[in-house]
Amino acid sequence: MQYKVIIPAAGSGSRMGAGFNKLFLKIKNTPIIELTIRVFGEDKACNEIILSIKDDERQLFDSLNLPSHIKQKITFVQGGSERQESVYNGLLAIKDENSYILVHDGARPFVTEAVIERILEKMNEQNAVICAVPMKDTIKKVVDQVVVQTIDRSTLWGVQTPQAFSYQCLLDAHSKAKAKGFLGTDDASLVEWNGSKVLVVNGDYNNIKVTTKEDLFFAETIYEQYRD
Repeated sequence: MQYKVIIPAAGSGSRMGAGFNKLFLKIKNTPIIELTIRVFGEDKACNEIILSIKDDERQLFDSLNLPSHIKQKITFVQGGSERQESVYNGLLAIKDENSYILVHDGARPFVTEAVIERILEKMNEQNAVICAVPMKDTIKKVVDQVVVQTIDRSTLWGVQTPQAFSYQCLLDAHSKAKAKGFLGTDDASLVEWNGSKVLVVNGDYNNIKVTTKEDLFFAETIYEQYRD
């Protein structure tokens, strides 16, 4: 099953405190975004990688150490001030309206082919499929530093990416959200808001999003595990 992946990559990395796009921070001497791109670039089912970037960072992306067969898959589009806008711009660049579209965080370099395959298999059943992992910790609702509720974690999942959609399903949700000024927390939330069902498959606890300095430590540990 062929697909295209949109990777919003125009972030500032403010939570990382890096002072520049965190996707160019390195894990064992390799930029995070390069590791992410390689996963999809080496997947034969992926026929296009759409990167939503800032114009002034184009040279940085061009300088990534990627083989030619991966570079040939890449299409650059203008990134937005919000992640949602970056994904929408990527959608507008897609010419094949029959495509399956994956949306993936550039800061999740450890997604596996197994997770991608599980998502794509479920696309035969539904127009929207995400991956997630069951929550391990006890979850409490806190107001003004006081616990007001302990929530049953058996129904709670930590959502990851990639998230997969039919082209029309995702475009309809983004277009309506843009028209009404609705800002979702992820692409699946837009699709849910637009009235569509979203299926969930098992993700991978190693499929972390590198967001804070502490995450870099865990990322290096995971990288060593994958390399072995």
